[in-house]
Amino acid sequence: MRASILRKAEESARTSLEFLREHAEVLERCVRAMAERFSSGGILYVMGNGGSSCDAEHVSVEFAHPIIEKRKALPAISLGQDTAFLTAVGNDSDFSRIFVERLETLARPKDMALGISTSGASANVNRALRMAKGRGLLTVGFAGRDGGSMVDVCDFCFVVPSWSIHRIQEAHTLLLHLLWDQLHVAMGEDDVL
Repeated sequence: MRASILRKAEESARTSLEFLREHAEVLERCVRAMAERFSSGGILYVMGNGGSSCDAEHVSVEFAHPIIEKRKALPAISLGQDTAFLTAVGNDSDFSRIFVERLETLARPKDMALGISTSGASANVNRALRMAKGRGLLTVGFAGRDGGSMVDVCDFCFVVPSWSIHRIQEAHTLLLHLLWDQLHVAMGEDDVL
């Protein structure tokens, strides 16, 4: 078991490091674009399904309630938090519309939409990203595998090239922490971490 634990830990670290070596410049461009949106009063809307829904809530709380005392809180909302709304849309309409309907009501062109899907093929996430991009929102995707159709609906799509859901999710967690951290740096705050 010890050998298996160490092998998987090394695989996780290698997957994340190789991914970030390849995407660091794109991440910087994404961070700067998001910093401009936040500076002009934009809100970040985040969405995903299952474990990715938990990651979406993680992202939103990192932005809205920073754990570092000198970091500014920024407006971020996880679209998966309202079970009554989600189940109403899923029941009355179609589950693939749960995020679209919320964005149609709330989102403005200066806002941002971040979709998380380990496969990149989540119909409800991609449908919302497509609509958001059409409305002028900055669209960001966290995907895995080959990126699925998410790569076609995002201004910035970060695809972790692995078929292991665990390795993808681990890389996504590091990516969201770096996105949060570097965004604050881009907005003029100290690089304290």
